[in-house]
Amino acid sequence: MRRPASKRLDAGGLLEYALRLLGGRGFSSAELRLRLERRAAEPADVDPVLARCKEYGYLDDGRFAESYAAARLENQGHGRGRVLRDLGQRRVAPALAARTVNAVYAGVDEVELIGKYLERKFRGKDLAVWLSEDKHLASAYRRLRSAGFTSGNAIRVLKRFSERAGELEDSEPEQG
Repeated sequence: MRRPASKRLDAGGLLEYALRLLGGRGFSSAELRLRLERRAAEPADVDPVLARCKEYGYLDDGRFAESYAAARLENQGHGRGRVLRDLGQRRVAPALAARTVNAVYAGVDEVELIGKYLERKFRGKDLAVWLSEDKHLASAYRRLRSAGFTSGNAIRVLKRFSERAGELEDSEPEQG
């Protein structure tokens, strides 16, 4: 069953739509712009609606990036790289995303964060026994890398559980 085509909105309807979206969750300015452009009857109505949302204090990329990064750190325990990548996907300006992530992660010990991440993700498993299997060790390493942790720190923590963790460096694809 196909969804009916969305009806085009005038400036008033567009503002109402923007406020309804922002009431549900946070958006970056660029994300909201895309959503509004899809529904706008007149493309010229988008900029004034965005300006109004900013004026009301409902749309602030700096505040959005800060709360997003802090939530990812506190709730999921993700590393800097993952949060930077996610903010990029949410269309936050790269310089703002980098500044924000650096501020949020200032003073965070990545090695400690990795340890907590492993404990949470592999709860109920004896990590020394479980990670003694090469396939589980490689899987844990891939999971840490996709969670945004640096290769060196991921391996450093995995070495606590398996002597073979040092071999994972050789399996890392070259960045280029």
